[in-house]
Formats: sequence, structure tokens, C-alpha cells
Amino acid sequence: MLFCGIIFLFAFGLTEADGIGIGNVAVIAIHGPISATDSVGFSSKGTKSDDVVGLIEKAEKQATIKAIILDINSPGGTAVGSAEIADAMKRAQKPTVAVIRETGASGAYWIATSADHVIAHPASITGSIGVIASSLEFDELIEEYNISYRRMVSGRLKDIGSPFRDMTDEERMLFQASLDEMHVIFKEAVAENRNIPIERVNELATGMFYTGRQALDLGLVDQLGTMYDANVFLEQQLGEEVDVVKFEKPKTFADVLFSSFQDYAFEMGRGIGTEVIADEPVEVRT
Repeated sequence: MLFCGIIFLFAFGLTEADGIGIGNVAVIAIHGPISATDSVGFSSKGTKSDDVVGLIEKAEKQATIKAIILDINSPGGTAVGSAEIADAMKRAQKPTVAVIRETGASGAYWIATSADHVIAHPASITGSIGVIASSLEFDELIEEYNISYRRMVSGRLKDIGSPFRDMTDEERMLFQASLDEMHVIFKEAVAENRNIPIERVNELATGMFYTGRQALDLGLVDQLGTMYDANVFLEQQLGEEVDVVKFEKPKTFADVLFSSFQDYAFEMGRGIGTEVIADEPVEVRT
């Protein structure tokens, strides 16, 4: 029965459009963690830079599209993935707007700065101009349980950051130098894209996040608002009514199958759960 349900849902999933429709403004989502490569595992959550770059270029070539909106709700991701999307946005000749909804932090903010106009919700999490790289260290745990770690490397720094041993002072210094260099690249991009003196960016680039309202006061965004305000802004820029269309990567066989399985399993679980708690009082939380 479960198998039949999956096949039934999958069959209907194949009839869904890939998200490209008729309209004059393309909306491209930047949701979840950003990376330059495919996500690990069977799930397709997150944003892959190759996909977004391809959608931006497609919107640029499509004659009916007059502008591009980035719908951003992301905590950031890899430096390369973020930079690749930002570079594609800067190459775009059509008007571009970035809308930061709940979160547009770190690499996601980097991407937002590449748009011609940046809008953030007043309560959004914005900015966080910084770089982070963390690792767990199990060396003391290994010692406590008398577990041996046999280190075999070719190149004395090959296993820098290994969780099985403590870093040396030299390794910490080298690791920090690499993070600092990436931070410089990030700050230079913000300074150029937002037309802010690098000295001012250095003051703001502590890694701390700002609310949308604070970001506006600091010059990190251009306007407070939502997707509605982005449409109003573009109508003024284009001199015509905005009709948005979502640009999305067409779903693969694996995407549809996995999504169908999740939906079916959720509905089946909810049905069972409803029977179990039918006589229980309902509690609403916010």
C-alpha cells in the first residue's frame, strides 16, 4: 500500500511545471545553506551556486524578463558558492533586487550586496560579515579511553584541523591567516558592492548580525520591506506593472521521488497521530 502511494504521488509529481512561466520579473530563491556543489545525501535542501547562476543567466537571456528578484532566506554558506552567485548578479544587465526575508547573513548577505537594490524586513537577521571555521577535538577523549591515533601523513600540515589531535601554535596561526584572508575578500566585496569605504566596512565586519532596521541605519541595505515593496520599486523602475514568475531548477527523478515519499509518510503519520490524540485537548503555541 505504501509503495502504491509513492508511485501514485510520483506520477502526479511528473506533471508539475518546472517553475518557469509567463511574467516580466524573475524571482530566484536563495534558501538554506549555500554551496558550490551538490548537497550530501538524497535530499536537495539548500542552494547550489551552479543552479542559481544558471537561472540568473536564463533570466538575462529571456526577452520577456525585465528584472530579477532574489528571494533570500539563508544563513550563508561557502565563500566560493556565495561569490559565484554574487558575480553572476553583477554581470546581469537587467535591474536586480535582493529581498532579505527572515535571514540574509554571512554569504547570503554577500549575495544580497551584489543586487542594485537591497530590501530587508525590519525584523530580519542581516549582515554578519565574518568567516567561521570550527572543528571538534577528541584528543583528550582518546587519551582518556586509551585509544591510539596513528598519524600517517605526507606533508607535515596535511592533517591540520584533524579532530584526533590538538593543533600546534603554528597550525593555529596558519589556519587563522587563511580565515583572515577570506574575511578580507568578503569585506572588499561589501565595500565595492555597497559603495562603502573599506574603513567603514572594517568597523561593521565584526561578524555580528544586525536587524533589518539596524542594517538600514548602517547603510547595509537600501530599504525596509517585503516582496511587495520589491514589486512596487520595480514598477517604478520599469514603468509597467510587475508580474512575477518563479525561476526554479527543474526537479529530477530523485527530487520528486524523495519529496513524494516525505509527503506520503507525513500524511500517513499525521493520520495515525490524529487517531491517538483525538481525545486530547488542543494546545496552541506561538
